[in-house]
Amino acid sequence: MPETASSAERVDWIAVDWGTSNLRAWAMADDRAVATVSAPTGMGGLERHQFEPALLAATEPWLSAERPIDVVACGMVGARQGWQEVPYLAVPTQPVVASAMQQVSTSDPRLTVRIVHGLSQMDPADVMRGEETQIAGLLGLEQGFTGMVCLPGTHSKWARVEAGEVQSFRTFMTGELFALLAKQSVLRHSMGEDGTLHDTVFDNAVRVAAETPADLTALLFGIRASGLVADADNEDARSRLSGLLIGAELAAMQQEWSGGDVVLIGADQLAERYLRALHALGGTARMVDAQACTLAGLVAARHQLLEAR
Repeated sequence: MPETASSAERVDWIAVDWGTSNLRAWAMADDRAVATVSAPTGMGGLERHQFEPALLAATEPWLSAERPIDVVACGMVGARQGWQEVPYLAVPTQPVVASAMQQVSTSDPRLTVRIVHGLSQMDPADVMRGEETQIAGLLGLEQGFTGMVCLPGTHSKWARVEAGEVQSFRTFMTGELFALLAKQSVLRHSMGEDGTLHDTVFDNAVRVAAETPADLTALLFGIRASGLVADADNEDARSRLSGLLIGAELAAMQQEWSGGDVVLIGADQLAERYLRALHALGGTARMVDAQACTLAGLVAARHQLLEAR
């Protein structure tokens, strides 16, 4: 159930982060969140006509019959399979731009919904949707930031940010590959249960993959072979798989991250793995909370919309 904003708090607008699996919304008084709600009604489980009812169910206590409430939403809600497809904005560009956001037609007069665009790149071809809002939030929290931003996830993103713009970016399917290999490949027979990362095994695997990334597929099969001929521990196998995949990703991006600090947008175990992997290769990095960046990015988008009126 959504939190009810205090009677003393006026809800000026609603910020929404709508991903594939979940919806998260904040009731906002100016730039400050006064209530929040999460629901398992992500884009992946909804037909197009179900988005407005899902949003209403999540935010009903914050709506007013006296005036429409502005809603600013980011994430997969703007994908082709989402509520309404919002075209990508090509880099280099500011991460969020008011003129590229789109208003969605709604039946309930209490809502005025606008969706943030994603970003695209022609060479090499790439797209992001949702991460641009987190980058905008980082720039709001750390004005003047320049450098590399890494956003770990199922499809991790690396973005070069300069002069308030995303100059270029790359996506790696590292998280999805880990899930596929651990659950659907021959390596599934070697995997232990999800659990604590074995630091030494992980660090060694990161270094090996970074030193010889061309050997990645052979190194991966070595996980299975070690279990058969050397009776390797299954929990070690999970840590080794994670280290090899992340190490190969870092090898591909080494020219970008070796020259300075990397900002990791995330606060979960996966972000901590990237932090550890970068340190294992002699890099430097720091973590910034992903949710704080998302909310700050939605605030930045809201300010742009107000300025454009």
